[in-house]
Amino acid sequence: MKKDAARTPDKKKARKEMVRGYVSFAATLIAAVIVLWIFPNKVSAATTATWNYFLEMIMILPAVMVIMGIFSVYVSKELVVKYMGKTSGIKGILLAIFFGMLPTGPLYVAFPLAVALRSKGASISNIIIFLSAWACIKLPQELVELQFLGIEFMAARLILTIIFVAIMGLFIERLIEWTDKERIGVSQEETNESV
Repeated sequence: MKKDAARTPDKKKARKEMVRGYVSFAATLIAAVIVLWIFPNKVSAATTATWNYFLEMIMILPAVMVIMGIFSVYVSKELVVKYMGKTSGIKGILLAIFFGMLPTGPLYVAFPLAVALRSKGASISNIIIFLSAWACIKLPQELVELQFLGIEFMAARLILTIIFVAIMGLFIERLIEWTDKERIGVSQEETNESV
């Protein structure tokens, strides 16, 4: 009986998330229809761009699923917590930057990997640093930048980007912790008042 009671909130939460996803999709679809109705001359360009993105995702997502499967099987939670968890410090920041700068795929590929890292115990700051590094620090990009803009520009941009990405990750983690504490405090006050 207890197991069923424990599962019920999880089922309700999963159902709520699923409904939220459907509502978001429906709202996006309605907005797209309205915009295309207002600008009928853009229908062809919009459908072509949508089809191209769809094909790109179909080609990339199977590889992402394979990588996520390998990650979930072969990388232990203890390993992620040790090297990218809350207490990993500068080592975790450097690893997040390193893992974020290696791939060359689009940013939406990084989101499932970030979720997998979070479920294995990576800190929020390291996940944000990983995503930010994926978005703006790519090894091939740095080499092209070096060739066209020179070593001084590339080094200055790279160093400043790393510094600000790390600061942003740490700031967002602290902000999330603070808002969670505020929310927990409000919940406890409501509980105490109702008693």
